[in-house]
Amino acid sequence: MDHWLTTIPPFAVYLLAGLVVGVESLGIPVPGEIVLVAAAVMSAKHELSISPHGIAIAAVLGAVIGDTIGYTVGRRYGEKLFEFLGRRFPKHVNDDVIAYAEHVFARYGIFAVFFGRFVALLRIFAGPLSGSLKMHYPRFLAANLAGAICWAGGTTYLVYYLGRAAETYLSRFSYVALAVAVVAGLVASTMLRRRMEQNVQRYADQRRAYEASEPQD
Repeated sequence: MDHWLTTIPPFAVYLLAGLVVGVESLGIPVPGEIVLVAAAVMSAKHELSISPHGIAIAAVLGAVIGDTIGYTVGRRYGEKLFEFLGRRFPKHVNDDVIAYAEHVFARYGIFAVFFGRFVALLRIFAGPLSGSLKMHYPRFLAANLAGAICWAGGTTYLVYYLGRAAETYLSRFSYVALAVAVVAGLVASTMLRRRMEQNVQRYADQRRAYEASEPQD
């Protein structure tokens, strides 16, 4: 396994991390966080010539560029974009999810852009929704860049240093420690996603109740 890993060009890992994070930021539900964590785990292996700095830079660039493209497309096409994504990814992009995301971004503005980077559901909507809501681009860019640096850079270096510590102090058990860390991260991410799904459902129920209470013409 280690021999196979050493044959992977570092540039290919940087490119893949940046590309997947960028595609996710466009509004397409791909596993950007999982790919980023996997790349950071690889950088922690001293046998590999993969730099955590390269991964962090690639992921930040992918996030900023992807969000900017998503912002531009959302500003120009708006509802047509969400209709297309809804047909392609109905589980992740539907009327309830879009309505909740619009509510969050309209209410919290640039703070939703920044903190949304840490939540998968909001991460894929940050660019397109900000554009659709006509958010001032310089403010969007500042929040987008800050969120990308904190999320992509923070995730990369956290996983990297945990991996190096595992190799230093746990020796041959480093893979077990890394697996435990990754599983713990996935569990936390799953719990956060379920909490977000509950928020979406609660908001959808409130919205339907309000619409039902409105007098009919």
